[in-house]
Amino acid sequence: MERKKELVSLGTALVAIGIVYGDIGTSPLYTMNAILGHQGVFGNLTKDYVFGAISLVFWTITLVTTIKYVLIALQADNRGEGGIFALYAIVRNRAKWLIIPAVIGGAALLADGTLTPAMTVTSAIEGLKGQKIGSFVFSNSQNVVVLAVAVILLALFMLQRYGTNAIGKLFGPIMLIWFAFLGLMGVMNMAHYPDIWQALLPQYGVKLLFSPENKVGIFILGSVFLATTGSEALYSDMGHVGKRNIYFTWPFVFITLILNYMGQGAWTLAHMKADSFQNLTGINPFFAMMPETWRIFGIIIATLAAIIASQALITGSFTLVTEAIGLKILPRIRMRYPNFLKSQVYIRFVNWLMCAASLGIVFLFQTSAHMESAYGLAITVTMLMTTLLLYEFITMKRNRIVALTVAFFFGALEMLFLIASLFKFVDGGYVTVLITLAIVGVMVLWYFGNKARDKYVDETEYVSLRDFRKQLVKLSNDTTIPEYATNLVYIANIKQNYTVKRSVLYSILDKQPKRACVYWFVSIHETATPFERRYTVDMMGTRNIVCVHLYLGFKVSQTVSVYLREIVNQLIAEEAIDIQIQKYSTLKGRKIGNFSYVVMKQKLADLRSLQSSSFLDRTLIAGRLFLQEKMAAPAIWYGLEFSEVLEEPEPLFINRKVSRNLHKDYIKNTVPAEKNLDSTKNEPKSIE
Repeated sequence: MERKKELVSLGTALVAIGIVYGDIGTSPLYTMNAILGHQGVFGNLTKDYVFGAISLVFWTITLVTTIKYVLIALQADNRGEGGIFALYAIVRNRAKWLIIPAVIGGAALLADGTLTPAMTVTSAIEGLKGQKIGSFVFSNSQNVVVLAVAVILLALFMLQRYGTNAIGKLFGPIMLIWFAFLGLMGVMNMAHYPDIWQALLPQYGVKLLFSPENKVGIFILGSVFLATTGSEALYSDMGHVGKRNIYFTWPFVFITLILNYMGQGAWTLAHMKADSFQNLTGINPFFAMMPETWRIFGIIIATLAAIIASQALITGSFTLVTEAIGLKILPRIRMRYPNFLKSQVYIRFVNWLMCAASLGIVFLFQTSAHMESAYGLAITVTMLMTTLLLYEFITMKRNRIVALTVAFFFGALEMLFLIASLFKFVDGGYVTVLITLAIVGVMVLWYFGNKARDKYVDETEYVSLRDFRKQLVKLSNDTTIPEYATNLVYIANIKQNYTVKRSVLYSILDKQPKRACVYWFVSIHETATPFERRYTVDMMGTRNIVCVHLYLGFKVSQTVSVYLREIVNQLIAEEAIDIQIQKYSTLKGRKIGNFSYVVMKQKLADLRSLQSSSFLDRTLIAGRLFLQEKMAAPAIWYGLEFSEVLEEPEPLFINRKVSRNLHKDYIKNTVPAEKNLDSTKNEPKSIE
């Protein structure tokens, strides 16, 4: 399959600005506020502290976002798609253990997605506190802020079901204005302290880490890390805009971000010793540095940027879950496409789960300052896991020495950030850790439950279609049996040598013979190529049996009915199967008959069949089957809601031993046989 051709223009660049940079683009709302807040009152700040803070932010964005993600990670694209699961799909065949960083990293990224909407929107709305809009003065009460944030987030999640195609066209222009505004505010304030440029030198950052002025020591990196939390989202969104558009737009975004951070630093240095600020706490330099006449506009555009960033995280979470399902890391969850665009997937279950988590975080933490305590911990884990996977990718493309150098440098850096972020655990980081562990638990049960189940399935339960080919052809032509369907389709895994589970053929031949003109045995294979769509057909030397192997990328929906009708038309055109003329039809000249689908659903016939396996395997298998019962039904997953579907239970026997030592005991008859047959003489008698 050929790569998608990437177009770079002002239009596509504008789309990239609107989609890719929402998370990292809103980090100036809270990053400097979090770093400066460690010093307590504003008067405790010094020039060296502010210079060190800006230096740490600058070099963090440069090393992590620019070098690791933009220059290195974007090279690890899977047919144009990015993100931790796309990266795992590239390297998964190199070692079995790579599933571990993929699961942990993906779960942490999903957990972080529940906190980002709450964090960004709260930070923006807090800028309204005490602001005068005409004759209206916004309340200083944090309860009002919490209520406003809850309403905005609820509305945002409610709109997801309709897709974002129309409103998405506004994202680019709004974010372009946002980044231009960031840069402008930075330049305006830098004029009051021109020496702020010196803060970009690395020695100021290193000095701050070990300075006695720094009250939290190395743990300050937990707040510094907030400046680069959107880097993983940048990599994940590559598939929406293409790497070339990111290369083209990142310099502009990077410059405006750094200008704004320096502007916040310049304003702080110019005002930190003023009498009116000396004993104040909680001053957010992002809003404070705005001229009074610009502040309302700044708050409005900040709120819009926060909403767009939240939207990007929600959409990214849908995409992440879709990829995980395709890689069999998560169970099947019902999804739909509101605007008939592949990138516009909507997963109701995930949407409302994220909504509940985000609203819960808002009501639990109340303020953005408290949310900062929970923010960033999970994403450091994701970045570390991505580094492990990048090591394998670079080994494939370069050599092990280069891979080790890159992995060691960024692994050590991210481990430092992780240790610093652990300081947040007690203050709120436990929330994202618990969410991450819950998601990891589901992934482990599903992925390793499948692996454990496969170990114990009895191979004698598999038979070859070749051995039953004559019976199937004979049944198809046996007019003494009523026709069950023109096309009878079994969605089943067909292995080498045409082997299939015995239960499939038992369903056709043994229960009540199901006669059909054509028997279809369809195997679906998820591939590592995101948008791959191809198939193979084997007629087994007949006109009545068709073995189909569908190869679908992990980002392609598995709507079997659509693909089968295309295959049927092709086979009829090639005269491989007969035209299926229907006597009665609303369609003139219809050549395809009706379809009936049979889906085999595994059930554990007897819990005692698990006793021969290990405790771990029993737990994984039972958990996997529990998840199967709670998630999307096969008919819904395969897009067969409006088709005729029969869901047949398939017993799952795991090393189940059946005793064959059954002996018959002979009982001597005391009553002659002819008398035994006389019912009138053998009526029960009452006991006196």
